[in-house]
Amino acid sequence: MRETRSGTLDQLGGINRAIADGLFLVLLLAVVVAGGWLIARHDRYWDWTAARSNSLTAESLAILATLDGSLRATLFADPASPLGKGIERLLMRYRQALPGLEIGFVDPQLFPERAREAGVTMAGQVVLDYRGRRETLASISERSISAALSRLGASRIPWVAAIEGHGERAIQGEGGTDLGDLGAELAERGFLARPLDLGRVAEVPLNTRIVVVSTPRIPLFPGVVERLIQYVERGGNLLWLLDPGPLNGLEPLVEHLGLTILPGTVVDADAAALGVATPSVAVIASYPDHPLADGLEAASVLPGSLAFDTELAPGWTLESYLTTGPRSWNETGRLDGLIERDEVVGERPGPLPVVMALTRPIPGEGREQRVILVGDGDFISNAHIGAYGNRALGLNLIAWLSAPGELAELPPAPGEPEALVLDERQRLTIGLGSLVVVPAIFLAIGLVMRWLRWRHP
Repeated sequence: MRETRSGTLDQLGGINRAIADGLFLVLLLAVVVAGGWLIARHDRYWDWTAARSNSLTAESLAILATLDGSLRATLFADPASPLGKGIERLLMRYRQALPGLEIGFVDPQLFPERAREAGVTMAGQVVLDYRGRRETLASISERSISAALSRLGASRIPWVAAIEGHGERAIQGEGGTDLGDLGAELAERGFLARPLDLGRVAEVPLNTRIVVVSTPRIPLFPGVVERLIQYVERGGNLLWLLDPGPLNGLEPLVEHLGLTILPGTVVDADAAALGVATPSVAVIASYPDHPLADGLEAASVLPGSLAFDTELAPGWTLESYLTTGPRSWNETGRLDGLIERDEVVGERPGPLPVVMALTRPIPGEGREQRVILVGDGDFISNAHIGAYGNRALGLNLIAWLSAPGELAELPPAPGEPEALVLDERQRLTIGLGSLVVVPAIFLAIGLVMRWLRWRHP
């Protein structure tokens, strides 16, 4: 009788165990389905990488914050291809910050007519549509997408005119002394950088936001400097890149601003600490607390620079200026061999102003005119703009001259991923963890489970 009752209990226990296992499986499936449903309706995203490599940069987020209309991104690629999936992951970062972003796919092989209509010539291009405006991107990166969004969101396109026609630095030139790289930077940020020959036009166009003047190689044609002065007189903003040597017709503009140029060329003993082979450079290693230098940290190097006195014509205010260090001076002699400062001939010790920001109120317009004088134009030339902090300084000067917030901050250009370098202690920790600690944890778990089963058979 006991054996029969014991067998019945064992059978009931087996049935209960089967029911419990079945209920557990049903509940597990219900939790999985409910979790998938919640994820589909309430998307959440966490980036646990140390470099935040799967999140948008602060610059991109600031650009998205300026958009107030519907935005659509159309990716011309097969959505199942590795190319399409990779670009989609990048676009999803923008959707995380801008939930209203619409992302669509068009396979150019299946719909070639739509690709031709959008100006798409290769798979992987993205077309952005915002408020009736459109941009087709050939290269895809966070920087290119954010730059396009900044241009689409701008209410108007600011003009930057570079005076040319007399051997000046060309804003679209590719030579080492030209400013083509700066022009490309401005175009990426929504500016229209174009050459302007005042020998052929009667005046600077009224829609010009900034005029860039560099030292001409030949004397200016008649009437050019007068037209420049007229532009300054009517309140135009000016970036003047000077260089040692003759001004070739720009002397009246110097007199109009009341500018005093120190003789000679700046030499700076601090150049050796930056690895510069020649001392005939001006090193700007510290920056004032002023919007002109906002965010600047790296030293800027101005090869063959002039220096200025701080006196100006009446009506102008010296808003701020950037100087060299105390171990610099304006050398008036030869720039080879042993160079020492000669006080007798008027060589002044540093700090010396090499960048000056001037302002003047415009009566009846409620704004101020801004002019920047730089003792060197090489620092933002194609040959030197990528060195040290020169690029950042040049863009800061343009940003200060233009309307506030007009020159958008863009994410840094994509570079090579940083290599993971482990020191001896880190390698030892990882080795012990994988060969000793982790196996020991699994062994301990196994022993505990074996002991529990032995205690409760």
